[in-house]
Amino acid sequence: MEELIISGRMNYKVDPYLHIWGWEIAFYLFVGGLAAGILFFAAFYYLRGKENQFPAAVKWAPMITPFILILGLGALFLDLHNKMNFWRLYTTIRLESPMSWGAWTLMVITPISIIWSSIHIKEIFPNWDWKFEWLEKAIAFFVRHKRPLAWVMAIYSVLLGVYTGILLSAFNARPLWNTSILGPLFLASGLSAGAAVIVLFTKSEIERRWFSKIDILIIGVELFFIIHLFMGLLASTEVQIEAAQLFLDGPYTLPFWIFVVFIGMLVPALLEYLEIKGQKIPVFIPVILILIGNIMLRFIIVYAGQASRYLY
Repeated sequence: MEELIISGRMNYKVDPYLHIWGWEIAFYLFVGGLAAGILFFAAFYYLRGKENQFPAAVKWAPMITPFILILGLGALFLDLHNKMNFWRLYTTIRLESPMSWGAWTLMVITPISIIWSSIHIKEIFPNWDWKFEWLEKAIAFFVRHKRPLAWVMAIYSVLLGVYTGILLSAFNARPLWNTSILGPLFLASGLSAGAAVIVLFTKSEIERRWFSKIDILIIGVELFFIIHLFMGLLASTEVQIEAAQLFLDGPYTLPFWIFVVFIGMLVPALLEYLEIKGQKIPVFIPVILILIGNIMLRFIIVYAGQASRYLY
């Protein structure tokens, strides 16, 4: 079904059932943001000299990032129409292309996540044996140059987190996506997911409380960006106003405000606050809610953006 809205001289179509991009892109944006959040905190707190104070952030949580990045790359590959031509992204660098930036960012951050995990694997699994001498030497090399590696990881994790939003905002033909706020919003969302996963991994009460506080702060920043997103759309042209109406009085209103804002942000923030104040809250509950909110944010923005378009 299609709904055709005529606003002045502008014809604007809202089609909730028309999708060019499917679950693969939304899933990639989710895991990319999650990996970016985890790796940023790992690099940041290592550079701050708090490797021993926050072991879950620096050592344990990053262990999952190579796997989720590979899953994200697999989802991207599934979305390609000409799958055998994916290598062409790496034969050139186009500074004006968000896709080129993203491809090369992933090319850097994925091996870095593997290296970072490899550096700490013997601390987590004491009986681990690399089997090959050349691997032992490679790991020893990166241990000696761990600080420069952390700086590169911090920079590229921020690039990855922002890129997941810029990838969408570069599409001028989709009014909902054509806003610069998506980059910071998706970065903040990824940092929130990363902090939540660290809370799940840690066995330290101090670390759990610290990252719960960080997560509450980031959720506040996310809400600010969401408010700013809708204020920007409502203060813009007619097509942007109608794109905002998808979330204010349209087919995505209930899913967005219930699953993203209420279940994915407000409820876990309240639970984390109560936990900080001494209430016994199962750790996994706010973590799961935050991850649900994160993935729903990506799915709803991806699908709603494709439902918003110009008619020519």
